[in-house]
Amino acid sequence: MAHDLPAPVRAAIAGLTGGANLRAAAGAMSDGYRAGAPSSRAVASGDAVSAYLTARLPATYAAVSAVLAEVQRAAPDFAPASLLDAGCGPGTAILAALEAYPDIARVAGLDHSARFLAAAAQLLAATGLGEGRDIRLQPGDLARALQTLPADLTIASYALVEAAEAAAPAIARRLWEKTTGVLALVEPGSTAGFARIRAARAALIEAGATILAPCAHAMACPMTAPDWCHFSVRLARSRAHMQAKGGAAPFEDEKFSYLIVARGGLAPAPVGERILTPARHGKAGHEFNVCGRDGQVRAARVSPRDPRFKAAKKRDWGDILPEAT
Repeated sequence: MAHDLPAPVRAAIAGLTGGANLRAAAGAMSDGYRAGAPSSRAVASGDAVSAYLTARLPATYAAVSAVLAEVQRAAPDFAPASLLDAGCGPGTAILAALEAYPDIARVAGLDHSARFLAAAAQLLAATGLGEGRDIRLQPGDLARALQTLPADLTIASYALVEAAEAAAPAIARRLWEKTTGVLALVEPGSTAGFARIRAARAALIEAGATILAPCAHAMACPMTAPDWCHFSVRLARSRAHMQAKGGAAPFEDEKFSYLIVARGGLAPAPVGERILTPARHGKAGHEFNVCGRDGQVRAARVSPRDPRFKAAKKRDWGDILPEAT
């Protein structure tokens, strides 16, 4: 499934970023993020916001879009009418959620950056996605989520990583309190991003949340250093995107970690074993590293005699491998 920016979003970004010095601003932004600066410092000028929209938003959108596709797979009857995006930045997850769930009528977006909130409002207006909806973009950090109305779908994307790892459980519990249906957490596919997802996972299980994905179980996470649970999505780069990053490749791979949990009223679809690394396919069999319902990570091999052999050929990193019958 493609998770590239829809044409209206690409056009809106192009209209908002024309004339910006993208290459220099993107380099400074990347240096800031690599040094551990929060978005409020790494994206602190108009050109920096333009660089973010061009060079970072497409990758974040692709990761969130991939996670929302998992929500749709795991809870096909889930039909949210309201959305809370905590740490919304320029509205990336809002755009992805409205694409996945066009019947969302009420949207709340929180962010500490006035520049990002202004960009989110501009993108929603330029794409027409804000038309006919109750859109409220408010200044505030993740702690302010408790002051918003409850939402059917709550998303925090690339937000926990800007807080201390020790704060992740409390933030996750706050977001869970405001969630009436599904909570989706998306973080960079780094060890730091996964550490926050893992800490949030333990807190949410303790709070009674039902895991929809990626885990096939609610036992202790079996991942041990130096491994960490993360996935990858490939996205196309526009010409401006390539110029901003100084690269010639027409695509990039965004690594991300995520967690989707739901209230008990939702009936999740059955989950088999989650494929944790790139698959190894061959005529003699397909080999996968998987995490199963027993809470264990193991190597799995599907031989040509296995009824799953033909279907397994199409499965790869992040997919679900059906369990043997």
